[in-house]
Order: sequence, then structure tokens, then C-alpha cells
Amino acid sequence: MFILNDIVKDIGSRVKELRNLSDISIDDITTGLDINKEEYLKYEAGEKDIPVSVLYEISQLLKVDMGLLVSGEETRMHIFNITRNGKGIPTERREGYQCENLADKFIHKKLETLTVTVEPNNEKPSMNHHPGQEFNYVLEGSLMLYIHNRGIVLNKGDSIFFDSNYEHAMKALNNKPAKFLAVIVQ
Repeated sequence: MFILNDIVKDIGSRVKELRNLSDISIDDITTGLDINKEEYLKYEAGEKDIPVSVLYEISQLLKVDMGLLVSGEETRMHIFNITRNGKGIPTERREGYQCENLADKFIHKKLETLTVTVEPNNEKPSMNHHPGQEFNYVLEGSLMLYIHNRGIVLNKGDSIFFDSNYEHAMKALNNKPAKFLAVIVQ
């Protein structure tokens, strides 16, 4: 967990630095993200992990590739990007969710590709929304996708495509982790 906390702080620091370099005020970015100032300042301070959806929106507002925010390196691949099994950039975007960015080095991406593992939890998952559309394909386990006042069970091999502007959340079922491929397009 120590390494993850360092990653959270590094990402927050990069976001703050790039926001300052872009001459975007905290008020402007929080308005653009539709989040409160207190929460955003925790992101920049590295006190709170930034959800993938918010990180994606920040990258759009700062006009930088999300890979720069996550890894600190300019993306440079423009023909292809290979990510070996288990070698994606790991992040814990929300408590109970572990994500791996699968194309962090590709420049000018039109979409984000992630593997997401949802740990079993008895609590109701917190809802999330972001601009665009999302495709999820279940790789392991079963999960409940909550969207637009509905709960949809997805098992290994099932997929769903949805408008991610609507609040949504995932919950692992059967007391086992669930892993899925997420493709996010804005």
C-alpha cells in the first residue's frame, strides 16, 4: 500500500504542476470537473486517489494525455503500444477498485483502455459518471453493474456498452473479485 500512496501523491503533484503551467485556476478546473474545491485540493495534495473518470476529465481540461498524468512521461508511441500481462500502470482509482492502464504510452488516444478488478464488499458502491461512452467485458468472476436505477448482473464473457454520463458503479458478486476490461471513449 505504501507504493500506491506514493503513486497517488505523484499523480496529484503532476496534476497541480500541469494545472499551474496551463494557467487554469482551481475554481475553473473544479467548475469544469463539477466537483467541490475541497475534494479537488485533496487530489492535488495526494491525500485522496483520483478516480480514473476524473483523471480522464482533468487530462481533457489540461489538454494533455492521461498517460502523462499517470506516469509522468510524455506518451510517445503513435503506431502501437504493447502492454505485457500484468505490466499496465497500476492505480487504485476508488476504494475497492484496482485499475491497470493498458495503453499509457500511446499518443493522442481517442479512448482509454483499462483492466479493473473490483474486490468484494458488502457496502453499496459509490456512483460515478464521466463524459462519453464505456464498454465493459467481464474477464473473471461476476459483477453487478448499477446504472440508471437498474442493477444488471454480468458474468464472465458478458459485456455491456453504456452512456457513461449516467451514474454507474460496479460490485463484485459471490464474495469473489471480478475483473473486467473497460474501454472509455469521450
